[in-house]
Amino acid sequence: MTLSDIEIAQQVEMKNIVEIAEKLGISATDLELYGNYKAKIKPIDKKSLKGKLILVTAISPTPAGEGKTTTAVGLADALGHIGKKAAIALREPSLGPVFGIKGGAAGGGYAQVVPMEDINLHFTGDFHAIGAANNLLAAMLDNHIHQGNALGIDSRQITWKRAVDMNDRQLRHIVDGLQGRLNGVPREDGFEITVASEIMAILCLAADLTDLKKRLEKIIVAYNFAGKPVTCGDLKAAGAMTALLKDAMKPNLVQTLEQTPAFIHGGPFANIAHGCNSVQATKMALQYADYAVTEAGFGADLGAEKFMDIKCRLAKLKPNAAVLVATIRALKMHGGVPKKDLATENVPAVVAGLPNLERHLHNLKDNFGLPVVVCINQFPDDTAAELAAVKKACEERGVDVVLSNVWSTGGAGGIELAKKVVELTETQSDVRFAYDTNLSLVEKIEMIAKRIYGAKGVEFMPQAKRELAKLTELGFSDYPICMAKTQYSFSDNPNLLGAPSDFIITIRSVKVSAGAGFIVALTGNIMTMPGLPKHPAAEKIDVDEFGNITGLF
Repeated sequence: MTLSDIEIAQQVEMKNIVEIAEKLGISATDLELYGNYKAKIKPIDKKSLKGKLILVTAISPTPAGEGKTTTAVGLADALGHIGKKAAIALREPSLGPVFGIKGGAAGGGYAQVVPMEDINLHFTGDFHAIGAANNLLAAMLDNHIHQGNALGIDSRQITWKRAVDMNDRQLRHIVDGLQGRLNGVPREDGFEITVASEIMAILCLAADLTDLKKRLEKIIVAYNFAGKPVTCGDLKAAGAMTALLKDAMKPNLVQTLEQTPAFIHGGPFANIAHGCNSVQATKMALQYADYAVTEAGFGADLGAEKFMDIKCRLAKLKPNAAVLVATIRALKMHGGVPKKDLATENVPAVVAGLPNLERHLHNLKDNFGLPVVVCINQFPDDTAAELAAVKKACEERGVDVVLSNVWSTGGAGGIELAKKVVELTETQSDVRFAYDTNLSLVEKIEMIAKRIYGAKGVEFMPQAKRELAKLTELGFSDYPICMAKTQYSFSDNPNLLGAPSDFIITIRSVKVSAGAGFIVALTGNIMTMPGLPKHPAAEKIDVDEFGNITGLF
């Protein structure tokens, strides 16, 4: 009988987190323990970043699954198998997808981070702290208006929303402050999922507590009746918010099933935010390990683009290699095969789906200048002919293909991948960005849409045009762009699989995340508060009389 992810995780004998820290040369005195298997790392002196940075990304996701996080965990374990000192830096899972579609986001099979249940649920409370800080700012904003509105805030131009770490479409648009003057000022309001909050982005990009507080002060929460921005600093909220976030700023240390150190910290989504774990966690992995493996959310058009154009640009990081994860099953779906028929050999469908992989390869190799290897996360029903079709296409583009079996065998199944990655990190890379920040906001959005997505053009809706003009007037034109777009397609239409062309990206709205330091452009029908599916994963999650959790997968 095949074991579920949670059953595999519950069978492993974890090492005390102090032993895991010692592998990296981190003293027990630098740890803040959360039991025996989790710890936060106290702020430490800045050290040189000696390690090599490896980005794991993927083709456009499908219901067939790609296994990006599983591959990242397995690669870190595999590097240990070949004698390399490795660490992994990942995002924390959000409760939204854990209870929604995913049912867990800590890797899979024999390539997981543990304690899996803790990581997938409350972990060390970081997301709760972010939600509390977000909602403290919202409360202080509404209280300011209620207490006389000395700043002249126009309640019709409030941009700050409340946050909760749960998929709840009912909260997207609400009216609050009802039932009389004592209960506040009535206005339209709404919630975002916590991982879409600007505070999540700020925490993941801040260099230290001082930088965190400065970034919080810059958050624009509304505009006054004269059209001028009102900030968190104007409301005098940043100090209290920093107090709430003080411990959440510290990276979390856990371990893989094979006891590889894992820094898990922060968790912005890549379809509605910038999709990368914290700069602090990544730099900590680079300080203490010779190889730091990290991943960026969803496909390379979203996660890898934001990893490069936002995270690496702002944090001055330079990745040494990239792994592009794909599955034969996903390629067949991009080639038009329905999910129920994926187990049947279909080489023409694989070939028809290859343009999706090839466009991601082009972006990584040609637009970002990264040495790259394609990793096929292997399934039992993959055939030699299907694998040969992928290998041939990649070789024609000067890229190697490596098979991975880390899901079924752990690090031992990724040794070939680890060797290839080490080889790639020794090559000279010419890392570059998709656009120059000196371009106008419109030009930067068009560069991403045309250069990275392959769009024919961009249509800006009237609201977006007004907002772009205003943000330019306010001096934000040099900010990088964070595109909020469906993860399922290069386009903003989730049904256009493969590598569509001759399509238009529609920008319906833009907003500034002044504290994070980027402009968010909302495309198509993308929402910053997801909803639950018809049968959410929460229906299968349970706990027995002994406290053992089941149903996470």
